[in-house]
Amino acid sequence: MTFEQFESFSLVFGIGALVLFMGFIVWDLAKKSKAGRFGSFILFFALGLGVLGFIIKTVLVELIDK
Repeated sequence: MTFEQFESFSLVFGIGALVLFMGFIVWDLAKKSKAGRFGSFILFFALGLGVLGFIIKTVLVELIDK
């Protein structure tokens, strides 16, 4: 395994773990604040937009490099 492959794997694994942890934090925040269904949807929607932005950026960088 080259250093570049390790960096790529670590980035995907690290960001994935961070997204899962942030999802848990948002779920816990929604539960403790009694946000309800709509409030929880808004919280997870905002988190989802951030994750979607990261995925789009990754895809665009790969397309530009090729």
